[in-house]
Amino acid sequence: MTAVPLPRQPSQPPDRGGASSEVTPVFALKELVARLNREQHKIQDLLSSLGFALRSFNNLNQFLELIPLMASRVTDCDGGALLLFKPNGQVRLERLHCQDGLRSQDVRKAIDLATRQITAKFAGDSGSSVTLPPPAIAALDHQVSHFLGADIRLFGTAILVKNAERGRLYVFSRDPQYTWTETRQKLVRLVADQTAVAIENDELTVELRKKERLDRELEIGAEIQLRLLPRQCPAIHGVELAARCQTASRVGGDYYDFIPASYDQIRHKKDGGSEMGRWSVAIGDVMGKGVPAGLIMTMTRGMLRAEVLNAHSPARILQHLNRVMYADLENSNRFVTLFYSEYDPKTCILSYSNAAHNPPLLWQAATKTIKRLDTLGMLIGLDADTHYQDAQIQLHPGDILIYYTDGFTDAANQNGERFDEENLTQAFRWASQHFNDPQAILDYLFERVQTFIGVGNRNSDDMTLIVMQIKPV
Repeated sequence: MTAVPLPRQPSQPPDRGGASSEVTPVFALKELVARLNREQHKIQDLLSSLGFALRSFNNLNQFLELIPLMASRVTDCDGGALLLFKPNGQVRLERLHCQDGLRSQDVRKAIDLATRQITAKFAGDSGSSVTLPPPAIAALDHQVSHFLGADIRLFGTAILVKNAERGRLYVFSRDPQYTWTETRQKLVRLVADQTAVAIENDELTVELRKKERLDRELEIGAEIQLRLLPRQCPAIHGVELAARCQTASRVGGDYYDFIPASYDQIRHKKDGGSEMGRWSVAIGDVMGKGVPAGLIMTMTRGMLRAEVLNAHSPARILQHLNRVMYADLENSNRFVTLFYSEYDPKTCILSYSNAAHNPPLLWQAATKTIKRLDTLGMLIGLDADTHYQDAQIQLHPGDILIYYTDGFTDAANQNGERFDEENLTQAFRWASQHFNDPQAILDYLFERVQTFIGVGNRNSDDMTLIVMQIKPV
């Protein structure tokens, strides 16, 4: 702030009717204090207005319009310029303000010359960053001062966003008596800090909007995926079913399905087929989680449903599915495990083939033993020429079969211990002996895994389970 000199006291003060000779300097001192107070109030009002604009403006450009004007007014300067650094390495004059008597076109031309030289000299040095290296910033200050001319009193300060310099705020005066006092420099830095806050707030708002759009898209994806999974278990003669898919995130890579063997079954009953017709029961898992896995799961579902209608054996269906999906999965570097089975209610025979999925567990009521249903076969999408094997098993009343994904066996507790297949087998054995309802067995197995990983903790992988029971006689 410019210091105002005290008036010199006359050597022979005039007679003022007996008034003290110190009236004049006291009056001048009062005027000086009053002037300083007025200037201080003016500065406070300007900074308060800038703070109000920061809180009120939703448009960054509107706020930036005020910055050179405010910076020049709080320092009693002739003008100000705001320069911002762009991701492509360019330095751009964002806003310029010049008081009367200072030709803005000349100032703009001088700054444009300086920024073009810096951009040409240091292009590419910042990579994809929105900040410039220190040598470029020092050169920018020098070039701006050079092109404005030696008769301009210039001060520049950084626009710091998250400790990275994102631009420069310059304030200048053509008054030869003007000096950049510490107070004036602090005021310019204060305006620059407000500018940095506005830029950061705008970027956070943009990121928030992107996140909101992504969240909405994920919600839509999760809703679509949920609708693609069976809404309810079908009515199959002599069979009771229960199923649940619990995703780790909103969109998962687990898949299960109940597919009628022919269009005739769909035409016969609106609920999905005839109870006496053959039904396919499939369960799969896409390597990975999230949206990419969910998209592949959707693709797998559509292709498998189309392939089932060709009435081939389970192994042939997996072979055809693998050949069709191979190119797409190879490009995505993702693979699918899939266990496919067909149940014939007339014979109670389950035909199946496995593409490297977790083998289902069969509780055989007659012997009270558990059997793993497995065949040799590679992941879907790993090798276009791989072959799969067919197998069959006769089911009897009271038998219980569980299809599951590796979210059960890979579930880990706080000590890093996995639930593994042995614990699942033991829990399944106990449930088969104490429950006579597929839904109760399903609830118990989910509860056991949750207890293992800890109440309140969430499994990091999707978990899907199908419980299929042959109705007791």
